[in-house]
Amino acid sequence: MGMTLVEKVLAQAANLPQVKPGQFITAKVDKIIGHDISLAAFRELERMGATRVFDPDRIAITWDHFVPSPTVGAANQNRELAGYINRYKIKNFFEVGRGGICHALFPEKGLIWPGDVVVGSDSHTCTYGALGAVAMGMGSTDVAAAMALGEVWLKVPETIRVHFAGERGPWTTGKDLILYTLGQIGTKGALYKALEFAGEAVYGLNMDERFTICNMAVEGGSKTAVIAPDDTTREYLVGRVPPGAQLRFYSSDLDAVYVADYIFDCSKIEPQVACPPSPANVHPAAGLTGVKIDQAVLGSCTNGRLSDLRVAARILEGRKIKPGVRMIVVPGTQEIYLTAMREGLLETFVRAGALVSPPTCGPCFGGHMGLLGDSEVAISSTNRNFTGRMGAVNSQVYLASPATVAASAITGYICDPREVMSA
Repeated sequence: MGMTLVEKVLAQAANLPQVKPGQFITAKVDKIIGHDISLAAFRELERMGATRVFDPDRIAITWDHFVPSPTVGAANQNRELAGYINRYKIKNFFEVGRGGICHALFPEKGLIWPGDVVVGSDSHTCTYGALGAVAMGMGSTDVAAAMALGEVWLKVPETIRVHFAGERGPWTTGKDLILYTLGQIGTKGALYKALEFAGEAVYGLNMDERFTICNMAVEGGSKTAVIAPDDTTREYLVGRVPPGAQLRFYSSDLDAVYVADYIFDCSKIEPQVACPPSPANVHPAAGLTGVKIDQAVLGSCTNGRLSDLRVAARILEGRKIKPGVRMIVVPGTQEIYLTAMREGLLETFVRAGALVSPPTCGPCFGGHMGLLGDSEVAISSTNRNFTGRMGAVNSQVYLASPATVAASAITGYICDPREVMSA
């Protein structure tokens, strides 16, 4: 019996010839990632009595949630984290002004490789599956144990395959594909399962869009998500990974067993929007034109990458944001910010009337840099829209692609980007 991509990676990590869904294994960890909220994992490491980590070079930490520090408490938290970083001699530490949002930053820096087993104290660690890694978010205690021992104990998940067939429309993006998927399977449709995305439409996506798809797979309850590496993956890694890096390009066997197999026709998928209060409450953007907005947010670990900014700037070029609408643009990393500045994208945003923020997770989780007030409505390229997620409990968040966010900022209501670009 053949194995899926996820099963192959986990079998290698467990030093076993084969693994099966439901099997409990101890797997070696290749990389561990975290951010300022990962302070809890380091405190657990201290409670365990650990005097060192298994490999300081395999751990990467950045400040991203409370950046820049919005409160004295946050500043003290970041200072405490920096103390642990120094104590455990962790080299891949990215301070304010040198890093960015973790799930955009670590692939950019070439720290995650195909075939890796990655764990992180953030639910969206599954983002790295776009590179063919098996990446999983875990709790602070599990991450602390992984930092100390270099291994994790887990159950091999079943795999669901999602096959995107057909040709995408010009304004149907990776974000629209994952929103459509969530609308079909729901928030529990992949509970403790792996989602494997495949099909000609997926392999026609750039790496930024693939990261977006894998990032939001967790909103369907998945343990991890993967896309088999191809030439696009190889091109992305050129100049990022060091010479001689051990890159393991796995793919699923033809006779691999899937617990479910979905086939979606991309030619029928329009720009999508997830309505509150769930990422799975998905409808076509064209049917929501009666929804007025107060704020538009472009950014986050889901859609703060360079191609996201380029798409939004293309729509905003020569246009103005609707009076009464606030637009906040958050480049994912310092490098993305710098490149966007060189390309004139930031000037486009500013001339349109947007506020450009430094790299931060702030607006996405309702921490700072753009919270919503009572009864306000936002359209956002972020990944969650639960009640109170971005501010007031009675505010509302709609999730959409960068193109839909930009178009909506111009019109002042939720808008299919085709409406603006055909005008």
